[in-house]
Amino acid sequence: MSEIKQVTLPVTGMTCANCATTIERNLKKEKSVLSAAVNLSNERAAVQYDASGTNLDALIRRIERAGYGIALGEADLWIKSLADASDVSRLEKKLKAIDGVLRVSINLSSEHARMNYVPTIVTLNEIKQVIRKAGFEMVESGGDQVDVEAQARKAEIDQQRKLLIIGILFSLPLLVLSMGGDFGLFSMEMAQKTWFRLILMTLAIPVQFYVGWQYYVGAYKSIRSGSANMDVLVALGSSTAFLYSIPVTFGLISGHVYFETSAIIITLIRLGKFLEARSKGKTSEAIKKLMGLQPQTAHVIRGDVETDVSVDDLALGDVILVRPGEKVPVDGQVLEGHSAVDESMLTGEPIPVEKSKGDAVIGATLNKTGSFKFEATKVGKDTTLAQIIRLVEDAQGSKAPIQRLADQVSAVFVPAVIVLAILTFLGWYFLGPALPAGSGVSQFSRALINMVAVLVIACPCAMGLATPTAIMVGTGKGATNGVLIKTSEALERLGMVKTVVLDKTGTITRGEPQVTDLLDLSESNETSWFEMAASLEKFSEHPLGEAIVHEAVVRSIPLTEPKSFQSETGLGITGEINGKSVIVGNQRMMEAKNISLLKVDKNISRMQQEGKTLVFVAVDNVLTGMIAIADQVKDGSVDAIKEMHDMDLETVMLTGDNQQTAKAVAGQVGVDRVISEVLPADKSSEIKKLQENGLNVVMVGDGINDAPALTQADVGIAIGTGTDIAMASAQVVLVSGDLHGVVKAIRLSRYTLRTIKQNLFWAFIYNVILIPVAAFGLLIPMLAAGAMAFSSVFVVSNSLRLNRKKIG
Repeated sequence: MSEIKQVTLPVTGMTCANCATTIERNLKKEKSVLSAAVNLSNERAAVQYDASGTNLDALIRRIERAGYGIALGEADLWIKSLADASDVSRLEKKLKAIDGVLRVSINLSSEHARMNYVPTIVTLNEIKQVIRKAGFEMVESGGDQVDVEAQARKAEIDQQRKLLIIGILFSLPLLVLSMGGDFGLFSMEMAQKTWFRLILMTLAIPVQFYVGWQYYVGAYKSIRSGSANMDVLVALGSSTAFLYSIPVTFGLISGHVYFETSAIIITLIRLGKFLEARSKGKTSEAIKKLMGLQPQTAHVIRGDVETDVSVDDLALGDVILVRPGEKVPVDGQVLEGHSAVDESMLTGEPIPVEKSKGDAVIGATLNKTGSFKFEATKVGKDTTLAQIIRLVEDAQGSKAPIQRLADQVSAVFVPAVIVLAILTFLGWYFLGPALPAGSGVSQFSRALINMVAVLVIACPCAMGLATPTAIMVGTGKGATNGVLIKTSEALERLGMVKTVVLDKTGTITRGEPQVTDLLDLSESNETSWFEMAASLEKFSEHPLGEAIVHEAVVRSIPLTEPKSFQSETGLGITGEINGKSVIVGNQRMMEAKNISLLKVDKNISRMQQEGKTLVFVAVDNVLTGMIAIADQVKDGSVDAIKEMHDMDLETVMLTGDNQQTAKAVAGQVGVDRVISEVLPADKSSEIKKLQENGLNVVMVGDGINDAPALTQADVGIAIGTGTDIAMASAQVVLVSGDLHGVVKAIRLSRYTLRTIKQNLFWAFIYNVILIPVAAFGLLIPMLAAGAMAFSSVFVVSNSLRLNRKKIG
């Protein structure tokens, strides 16, 4: 029986887009791997596989065989309560069963449990919880939990810095000595001496084979796996210059030595990689900020005693006290007290929200004024903050369609450059213009240097980073503004939409309808018809039904248990109460049951023009009452729709209300078009009709009825205050219920898409222009290496500019 799993693996050692392609290709060779996507920017591999055919160890071996590593966490835990070998065996079995734990070794005599784990799959705190649940105690080492992946990335940057410093220390004197004769520091004759050239070679060797060793290793592993990456170009280019200079040094052939060229190439590229690594770290700052929002401890009330416990140890049902100025530890429901809570770090809305008994509070939000107690309803991975972080990480790991072109080019880029470099050498050697006598440069060395320039000017990295860095910054910025974008494809599509379809109830309006009018049409002038209607509606989950029941409660009208109940989707409900047949529904329901509405025609017209929704009640097939219900427009809906118009977006309101009521609401908020009297099952069909007319459509909704339409749309946006089903069906989720979030999402997408296009244009135009320039001998290798090194830095820096854009 198949068991589909999805894991994210933190990869180390990637240098360019070809690295990502190589890892993907090697992972897909593993049997039972369904999909693999590697993101160069955040250096993660998202893999979906059938666990019945392969496992995590096999996936990691595939990555390591391709020449790359995994940022693994190492844990050494002191277990206090190990009694005997059976305890060791039982605990090892428990730990090995955890997804993400790779190797476990428990020593009974020292009482230490050592293990390796994948930090993107399981955390150290989760491992500790398993140990506690198994009945064992640990000696806590104290301190905060270490971010293993961040440590691995930092170690990589520190190593880059160390190698860069060594490269500079040897390359600068090498450059000065090499050019000293040209600037008159010493005679040109001395520069031709063997001992002088040996000094240059001695300075170049540490740079070539220590600072540049990573490029040799990377090139070997890349070629071994059947591909070619940036390391191949750097190793070829620098080695060609270095190796050619050795026989020249010993007088075996005549010409110039190019030790400074090989050393400067490696040092400049190392500088570019160091700056790139630092810049790439900043693209995930939004996620790091979100992770740092949750407090470390919580004040828990247990048995009337207040105890401070770790947030990781909180359980469902715990009663937690929050004082002014403190953060809410986890999600929950207020039990007592009153306060104002700043939710801006998650929703992007600056105004604090009043909280009192029964209100929901979100973990990581800031309590501003009073104290309150609340019951924990979501802890650990189930909290809103944890889900937001998971959604954003998934989006950052996915690939946007626009990246496909870059991937296709990158796959053939390095081999094509090597071929072009060889053609450059042959062209200059056999067809190049004759050199002037006494120039000291041979036809061979000139052809060689031009070939080296071609090899080191080419930059596949910029192409590989163009899309993922912008996606990472864009999704992170969205998350900190209350806009959660689940996939990079959705982020791309959002920027291309021209039509925004808005569900009415709960999206444009508050979704909290209230009874405004009761029209008694019974001959006895009694309101028993309303009692029967409310009694039936008690069994309905429709918002209009809830409004009717609420009005009955306010009027202290007792409700009766119906003998029968039946719901007719999109029309109304029927049932039997006290021996009477009762029908409660809309105008179409009455028409279907052949119940005349002639005597209330004028009332219908007037109330519908006022934007009220009408519910009719018939007892024993006779119209006995009419209920008018109104739903207030949300604060900000009018302004949000105006902003959509300013962005040249067409707005459409989709509703099940009749045409007059729908037009009344549309008139209040200013939507362009109204599609009314749509049954819930037909909403997706209406979206499809718009798409068939060539429109890219965004659907915004919040209810269960909206789920099919959200899925049908090019991009579905769920209002965060809506149902879980709607949020699961949508590619974009707004944490708050404010329609202005739609504007933020579309604006963010447009900015991100523009940045991606700028990055891709730069990456392609850079290579298209400068590779021919190098081939025609107009670029020396050192300048070529500098340009190559900084092309990636430019792309990453341009993506980081997104952080300064205002989206709301």
